[in-house]
Amino acid sequence: MESRRAADGAVLPPPTMGEAGEGRLAENIVYFSRVLRRAGLKTSPQATLDAVAAAEAIGIGSREEFHAALSSVFVKRREDMAVFDEAFRLFFRKRDLIEKMIQMMSPKISDQREAENPKPASTRVNDALVNEQARAPKREGPPQIETDARFTASGSEVLRRTDFAQMTAAELLLARREMARLVLPLDTVKTRRFAASRRPPLIDSRASLRQAMRSGGDILLPKFRHVRRRPPPLVVLADISGSMSQYSRIFLQFAHALMENRKRAHVFLFGTRLTNVTRALRERDPDEALAACTASVRDWSGGTRIGATLKEFNRLWGRRVLSGGAVVLLITDGLERDGVEELEAEIDRLHRSCRRLIWLNPLLRFEGFEARARGVRAMLPHVDEFRQVHNLNSLAELAGALSGFTSRAADPRRYLDRIVERTAA
Repeated sequence: MESRRAADGAVLPPPTMGEAGEGRLAENIVYFSRVLRRAGLKTSPQATLDAVAAAEAIGIGSREEFHAALSSVFVKRREDMAVFDEAFRLFFRKRDLIEKMIQMMSPKISDQREAENPKPASTRVNDALVNEQARAPKREGPPQIETDARFTASGSEVLRRTDFAQMTAAELLLARREMARLVLPLDTVKTRRFAASRRPPLIDSRASLRQAMRSGGDILLPKFRHVRRRPPPLVVLADISGSMSQYSRIFLQFAHALMENRKRAHVFLFGTRLTNVTRALRERDPDEALAACTASVRDWSGGTRIGATLKEFNRLWGRRVLSGGAVVLLITDGLERDGVEELEAEIDRLHRSCRRLIWLNPLLRFEGFEARARGVRAMLPHVDEFRQVHNLNSLAELAGALSGFTSRAADPRRYLDRIVERTAA
């Protein structure tokens, strides 16, 4: 992309795509548009044509000008800029062959520096590039054997039953996409405010009198109103201790999808201390949101102090986020390392402050689960539902529960009855 010079030394304008002859810049821009679409940006055939026209207008000049021209066409939102920058860096990177050969022939020494954390959008862009390369036409090879899979389980069904802790990186990526397609909760609760309505039975006397005053009091037509309904506040308390970090990290993807449609949603992470990550999860890009959450938490994969962190939440945040009939999702295995007296008192206070308290425990994935731990036995009497959260099917059932569809399988009294029977025996 360097400037050209004539025979007499004069600087010539950069060549256009028509002058480039056999160049493949237009084809590369088309492929680049496909990569951006797979990475999450909203591109279209018209945007691709505009990008080709912009490249023809500026010519093949500097890399910065080419980046500015493409970004002005493909980037529509501020949060898409990070994905575009990473895709442009990887797709139009320079082929420094000589430098790579020098590095291979030079003696290597161990690098004691810490590895740089990958950028939030690098994973999505790399996956998009890999998928685009896989779609490229390949040379004909030997014929492949086709198998009949009509009576086998589909990959989607197997993925929905697979435990999050046993998934590979590729399966986790597919699980995140499946979570984005889940039916989000639509439950609403009555508020103390009213909205205008065209139907009875509630008559709005003030609106009726105001309407009569406009006509001088000659005509009195009744106006109606109805009780306004809105989604209840949603509060997530997620355990990020060593035994729960894998499940909590996946559940944050689900919480991010919930927060896109719910304004009154709050997310807290706790291990040995309480951290409010609501503002971090407000980022539109999911990778940037999770990266911000990880950066703001200091005790990830550490110990667990459920009672102390619940006490801090009830004291500092209870009145702020639990008003209006809030629904609380508590994600923990209930393995408390401190005494259970404080835990029992604080979980009871939390239960009386919210409309519904749903406990999500990944230990329920085991068929022979019994409430033997002291923390589990202290918390069970003070929750409304006791559910598992270890695969996509459990998240789908949770979405249905938040919409108002409850089941007897989530009744915590089943496990309490087992404790009573074992104690009596």
